[in-house]
Amino acid sequence: MDDAKKGEWVRVHRIILSQDQRAAKLPEETRLVPLDMWVGGVLLDEKASIGDSVTVRTITNRIVEGRLESVQPSYHHSFGSFVPELQAIRQELRNLMTEGE
Repeated sequence: MDDAKKGEWVRVHRIILSQDQRAAKLPEETRLVPLDMWVGGVLLDEKASIGDSVTVRTITNRIVEGRLESVQPSYHHSFGSFVPELQAIRQELRNLMTEGE
């Protein structure tokens, strides 16, 4: 879905700080990228298309402006890929706990 109407749940993107506005004390790899924000909210504009500058009202009642990223976004949660080392650590920790050490 590429178009949104007033009152629909959307996600917007906004750059909070550009690279040149980032603190000098940050690690270089952090300092070289902008500080981005993605936020969901109800579209306040009458209609908009992906990429348009829009205004939304968040669930905490904040008014936020940003670039429309998605309409009725879904959530994709993950705890990452399986890590074999963590399985071994888990077993070792359980053994230590049952032995009382």
